[in-house]
Amino acid sequence: MGQRLSGGRSCLDVPGRLLPQPPPPPPPVRRKLALLFAMLCVWLYMFLYSCAGSCAAAPGLLLLGSGSRAAHAPPALATAPDGTPPRLPFRTQPATPLASGKVMAEGAASPEEQSPEVPDSPSPISSFFSGSGSKQLPQAIIIGVKKGGTRALLEFLRVHPDVRAVGAEPHFFDRSYDKGLAWYRDLMPRTLDGQITMEKTPSYFVTREAPARISAMSKDTKLIVVVRDPVTRAISDYTQTLSKRPDIPTFESLTFKNRTTGLIDTSWSAIQIGIYAKHLEHWLRHFPIRQMLFVSGERLISDPAGELGRVQDFLGLKRIITDKHFYFNKTKGFPCLKKAEGSSRPHCLGKTKGRTHPEIDREVVRRLREFYRPFNLKFYQMTGHDFGWD
Repeated sequence: MGQRLSGGRSCLDVPGRLLPQPPPPPPPVRRKLALLFAMLCVWLYMFLYSCAGSCAAAPGLLLLGSGSRAAHAPPALATAPDGTPPRLPFRTQPATPLASGKVMAEGAASPEEQSPEVPDSPSPISSFFSGSGSKQLPQAIIIGVKKGGTRALLEFLRVHPDVRAVGAEPHFFDRSYDKGLAWYRDLMPRTLDGQITMEKTPSYFVTREAPARISAMSKDTKLIVVVRDPVTRAISDYTQTLSKRPDIPTFESLTFKNRTTGLIDTSWSAIQIGIYAKHLEHWLRHFPIRQMLFVSGERLISDPAGELGRVQDFLGLKRIITDKHFYFNKTKGFPCLKKAEGSSRPHCLGKTKGRTHPEIDREVVRRLREFYRPFNLKFYQMTGHDFGWD
């Protein structure tokens, strides 16, 4: 006792670094912890990835079933022998000028027709995964008709988790065809496997070049046409123009070339669009009738779930959109969604929809019905469906 180490230091003064250290955790424990953490990360990623498509488009209601369907193969783009990107030879043709007295009646394009690149409003999940999925050319297009109910149909369809659609009207096959398919595809939203890419541009139905151009993109494209009583449609068309140009001539004066003889002026687009049989003939040269679905604009108001059922069947989708998704808005006079895409709030179409129509001379309405009757009957025969407009 009492001995000191050399240098006069006690054994109690030995530096801590010379004292025994606790052993480090064995390597297998660290490996197990790292593996567990990696598995948790992979599980979380796969869970969110699987929700990216369905959760982002879910209507906020309790949906039964997954809404899965048979995958639609995207149309392939043909490449040149040298590997250059495809660019089809068709060019946009200038619109046929209307009679001078009718041009002023058309007014400016509707807001949904003016900006083809307005993006959809993404939900937080879809924004987080904005890089997931891929952009495809549309497998289905709502091609018409103007003032028939195309906007309502598109908004209703977007509730379905397997439908991804452009919100604004691209107007590719009638106005921007010279920009090429790559430009068109870039406008489309990203989709996951099993989802359908869609767009709607009502003016395609009356554009002579559109059938050939869409067929050149893909002969398998499914086409949807929303039609409405052509007389009511014409009045609605005029009402839209009147809201922008209150100084236009009356509906009655624009309807006739000569009021005395009762000759209808078919050069006025409000009248021309309603000759459905004439326009359908151009489409049937490029597409079989089985690839076209004709939706009743009237039934879209009176029985939206019924018409949406037909559309979902036509697109090969599970019937997820039902009457539980709708309520009737008495103020607007048409159905609205209880919960829209990516939202938990009720959603009705904008104030530009459901305008009050002006009073039209009954004799003018009667003459218009007589004018349209033979075209309507032919349209019924061509489509195999009586829409009951007469």
